[in-house]
Amino acid sequence: MTNRTALVTGASRGIGRTIALTLAQAGAKIVVASNEPENNDKVVGEIRDAGGQACAVFLDVTSPESIKAAFAEAQKQFGRIDVLINNAGITKDGLAIRMKKDDWDLVISINLTGAFLCAQQALLGMMKERWGRIINIASVVGQSGNPGQANYVSSKAGIIGLTKALAQEVGSRNITVNAVAPGFIETDMTAKLPQEVKDAYVARIALRRAGTPADVAGAVRFLASDDAAYITGHVINVNGGMYM
Repeated sequence: MTNRTALVTGASRGIGRTIALTLAQAGAKIVVASNEPENNDKVVGEIRDAGGQACAVFLDVTSPESIKAAFAEAQKQFGRIDVLINNAGITKDGLAIRMKKDDWDLVISINLTGAFLCAQQALLGMMKERWGRIINIASVVGQSGNPGQANYVSSKAGIIGLTKALAQEVGSRNITVNAVAPGFIETDMTAKLPQEVKDAYVARIALRRAGTPADVAGAVRFLASDDAAYITGHVINVNGGMYM
């Protein structure tokens, strides 16, 4: 990925941070984008300490203005964006019958609308260059469903639909659009779950273990590489056999 620039949303922590570090190790210049400036700077420092190139931009994916400003700053720093990783996402769980509309709207806004608006900005340059990679982070529950997560499940199912629609629109410009759908991954978020809940999830996984952020980042790295040049509109499941 030498001479490629990748912008990773939600790169300040968790899976996004690991994706940023992994793509940097593969030779890409990294734009660390999130609404956590202090953590952004930490990730940039890690990449630079390892000999890579990186910059940080503030990104609030609920704000079209912030998205435009972030991409403008990224292009000012590195010239163009070749790879976009739409990783930013949140959960606001609750049973559908009691779910507040604000919690529905926020999850859809960040997880789905934000990804669409970031893709729009990235495509402006990719279409001119006639080369690009967009990789959207979906979820196993976007395929299987999950009680108590109507908003999150809908957003991630939407991400899969968005991936397929964009892939068909921009394929003629040598731009691929794919998704990675993680299963039960060890993150700060899942670490807070009671042990019995974690055990129940692992029991449903064919490989009998939770995944790691590195497992997800490996799939992203592949899709961003030239090795995946003839793959588009596809969803790679990184779930250990939790859902097939």
